[in-house]
Amino acid sequence: MTTSRPSSSAVPVLSGLRKALDALAARQTTATALTEQALEKAEASKRSFNAFSAIDWDRALKAAAQSDRRYGENRQRLLEGLPIGIKDLIDTNGIETRYGSAAYVGHVPTVDADVVKALVDQGAIIIGKTTTHEFAWGVSTASAKFGDTLNPLDSTRIPGGSSGGAAVAIASGAVRAGVGTDTGGSVRIPAALCGVVGFKPTHGTISTRGVFPLAPTCDHVGLLGEQVDDIGILADAFGIDLPESDAWISARLGVVREIPPVPLSPEMAAAFDGAIERLEQVFACDEVDTSRLFDTVYESFASIVLIEGGIEHFQRSDWDRIARHYSPETVERLRRAEAMDLRAYISAQQSRREFAARLHKAMSTVDYLVLPTCPCTAPRVDAGSVTIGDWSGTVREALMTYTAPFNVTGFPAISIPLPRGDSELPTALQIVAKPGDDGALLQIAQQMELMLQAATSTELIDVNTQGGRQGER
Repeated sequence: MTTSRPSSSAVPVLSGLRKALDALAARQTTATALTEQALEKAEASKRSFNAFSAIDWDRALKAAAQSDRRYGENRQRLLEGLPIGIKDLIDTNGIETRYGSAAYVGHVPTVDADVVKALVDQGAIIIGKTTTHEFAWGVSTASAKFGDTLNPLDSTRIPGGSSGGAAVAIASGAVRAGVGTDTGGSVRIPAALCGVVGFKPTHGTISTRGVFPLAPTCDHVGLLGEQVDDIGILADAFGIDLPESDAWISARLGVVREIPPVPLSPEMAAAFDGAIERLEQVFACDEVDTSRLFDTVYESFASIVLIEGGIEHFQRSDWDRIARHYSPETVERLRRAEAMDLRAYISAQQSRREFAARLHKAMSTVDYLVLPTCPCTAPRVDAGSVTIGDWSGTVREALMTYTAPFNVTGFPAISIPLPRGDSELPTALQIVAKPGDDGALLQIAQQMELMLQAATSTELIDVNTQGGRQGER
């Protein structure tokens, strides 16, 4: 594996995967040039923010050369020549995959995970592995062994986790898109804190074979990108197609402003309320009664992850190996898992079923839920807790309260950045759809992205003129 190369040749400044594909098809650039540029930026992102755990120049450049040959023969595939990063939790043939843990240093899989194979088969170029919290069991992408991953917008802040490296790689410009995993928000949270887009499809839509499991009944493979269109391009490789109709025009939104007991920080409240005001100019918006909707769901989620996580690790390792190689944080969680019993799991699953029923009922009169992705901006690296108004709790509880419920039910969800306004750090809107509506979710997210980023009210009026007022049904 090579660690340095000459500077890449001049490459056009491109935003998004679609422009990159267009430039490649028009021969305005080459896959080799784009890949060299991505590798150089990945090295810089690794040095500055610890975004990558491994960067594979040789494999990437060989794949790029093959892509250039295909373009020359007009045999390009869906993702031909697009450099992307893959989370270190996901197996990659021939590239070290340590799952964020010292226990797996030097582990090199011989088979790609299903998600990697699907992307590579469509011409995507894997440039390396993006960092993760150990075994994806955390929300900060911190590591005493390998160093903390830092938020590129403010290096005193966490990027979120556990797919923090992927979000940082995109936000710092190393790649335009990447693949992560999401068990309780691990794609959406770092996307929100780093100002990029993170998508978790319906549970089971993208295979998790070849992904180190955390809690299988909550685990999702997710996609990250600079913008929603990037997600749509990657999603196409998995049969997730955006509808060609304009059905999104008549969508009814259910607004969830807060999930008790965690309130919104002032900057998040201002950003969210501003976003809803804009969306109300286009869509019918109904406030969702949350008085009992989310009761006990976070506690149930925590129990399910603890028990299922314990089962996954104890069937792979004994206590001696765990104590010698795992981080103290993970060891402590596994000690708590060891003390759990079947009755706790039964209770958590019953609570899960009850919440799923309540959520289906709450969404029976709306097409999508809109709510904050996280209740606050990125906490500081050394923060042991988060305080918002009169509420104080762990960073984990603060960041996951708004995302984990949709892992419990397996509903698809996406996080898109909100306009910055006076905030120096990103805030984000989460959009949740009903199971199986993944393509429609991407379509409406793309429309909302355009509306929310519109610079003037005139642009919103133009949308209304073209589609009519969506509240009139």
